[in-house]
Amino acid sequence: MGLGDKIVEKIKSLPKEKQAEVFDFINFIEIKIKERENREWSKFALESAMRGIEDEETFYTLNDLKETFL
Repeated sequence: MGLGDKIVEKIKSLPKEKQAEVFDFINFIEIKIKERENREWSKFALESAMRGIEDEETFYTLNDLKETFL
């Protein structure tokens, strides 16, 4: 019997309200994993986008940075 099977058997032996708590906890863990993956992906994307920017020798004047609205 694998670990998953053992977990299922343990959960089945719990009262229904405790099974609901276990289910909520599993959902909580899944959300935390997704949030961590999103943070890691965002960090990677930003690092990739910024890679080499410190080596650029482009200088902008104040006029270059002003935004014009029509």
